[in-house]
Amino acid sequence: MPASLSKRSTSSVLRDLPVLLVAVVWGSSFLAVQRVAGPGTVVAMLVLRFGLVLPPLGAAAWRALRRLSRAEWLGGAALGLVLSGIFLLETYGAVHTSATNAGLIISLAMVLTPLGESALGRTAPPRAFLAAAGVAVLGVALLTGDGGLRAPSLGDLLVLGAALVRSAYVLAMGRCRALRNSDMLAVTWVQLAVATGVFAVVALSVGPAPWILAGSYGVGQWAWLLHLSLFCTLFAFFVQMWAVRATSPSRVSLLLGTEPLWAAVFGITVAGNRMGPLALLGGALVLVATEWGRRAAPMSRPAGGGDGAGAGPAAETGAVADLGAGAGSGLGEPRRESAPV
Repeated sequence: MPASLSKRSTSSVLRDLPVLLVAVVWGSSFLAVQRVAGPGTVVAMLVLRFGLVLPPLGAAAWRALRRLSRAEWLGGAALGLVLSGIFLLETYGAVHTSATNAGLIISLAMVLTPLGESALGRTAPPRAFLAAAGVAVLGVALLTGDGGLRAPSLGDLLVLGAALVRSAYVLAMGRCRALRNSDMLAVTWVQLAVATGVFAVVALSVGPAPWILAGSYGVGQWAWLLHLSLFCTLFAFFVQMWAVRATSPSRVSLLLGTEPLWAAVFGITVAGNRMGPLALLGGALVLVATEWGRRAAPMSRPAGGGDGAGAGPAAETGAVADLGAGAGSGLGEPRRESAPV
């Protein structure tokens, strides 16, 4: 192999590796949530998780925050309220179902978002995309029913609700005029600050106080919490910001799209999730359908018009919603090249 080709190949691998690592840590986030939260401690855990992220993220965004206009603050705050709903649904869902189910069901957002975009634009999606969506629905039915006729569990339904809200969030973010040219780092901080404020208020009447939960954690639980905060959230965000400039958004999207696969790997090998043959088939169908749907999805147009003018930093990726995708956000997928997690 010529030296120039070898160097390009090595450079490509080095660029892809951090993005693939983000998909891996997001895949582990459902398992991490189950290690640090239960049905009665979800809200307190969310306060701790994002309370650890806000100071370093705020320090990095300080100058950009001072330049935000009133409209940008309000737009970011409105999206932060929606973001809090995503995290609550996804995290409560994660503690009421298996890590494998949660990771696979949340991946439906990759199919639901283009469907919503087509509906808003009053355009018919390609037949191949509709076929992929149908396969995804069949896969979820087999997965959640474990191949039988049982109704989905409460956790399955909550995660499905999170996928629906996440899709609405990505669509709203892409169409928010006030944020079209905003600094993504600053807007992300505003959204997370508002979401954390919502969690803090809810924690006053739901479950233990965050500081009491923090005091009850052992070394292992603190390690999982720091994993959620530092790797699934902070590290993932900065890698996405770097990656969409260092490589193509489509390549980033393809790599991050492996998140549900890693969720299944962690769920089965670490959490010991057991799946029957038809449930395994359903999980495989979800993985195939989401990737098929990603490739067949209609190319979305920038919200500002056909030339893409005004598609500033805040519109480059869906990184905010994916700040811990997998209950962890981690929570919108990176946009395709023509087109925000």
